[in-house]
Amino acid sequence: MASNKGRAYFSIVGYHFNPALVTQQLGLEPTSTNDAGTRSGLDKPVISSWEFSTQTLTSDEQNLDIYKLIDDEILKKIEPSKDKIIEVCKAHNLSPRIGIELTLSIDKDETTPAVGFGSRVIKFCADIGAFLNVDYKLSERV
Repeated sequence: MASNKGRAYFSIVGYHFNPALVTQQLGLEPTSTNDAGTRSGLDKPVISSWEFSTQTLTSDEQNLDIYKLIDDEILKKIEPSKDKIIEVCKAHNLSPRIGIELTLSIDKDETTPAVGFGSRVIKFCADIGAFLNVDYKLSERV
């Protein structure tokens, strides 16, 4: 049977912006970017994105504690840049978000991961005007 899988991320998304400028202004190296918006015209806007993410972990490797994953792997690294994040988002009309992606096992013997957002994460999101996003799906059926 398939195991639970999960990752946490911080992203900044918006129309017509160059993620390389965000990297430069924040001084943080993203794990992925999409600069499609820099090549689109105003008549057909396309979203660009800048993302700082954990690796996708499985419950085979470790206990999937999403609270800890967000605090230790995401927030500790981006929190020192809070003021720069606010500035970049206001200057370019961008939308920040903290999110998780989960693939849940359908195995009845598999434990469910601890999922949630602590008060520190909630306060950080409120301070920068960020969304919280949770995406989940079930593992492949057998």
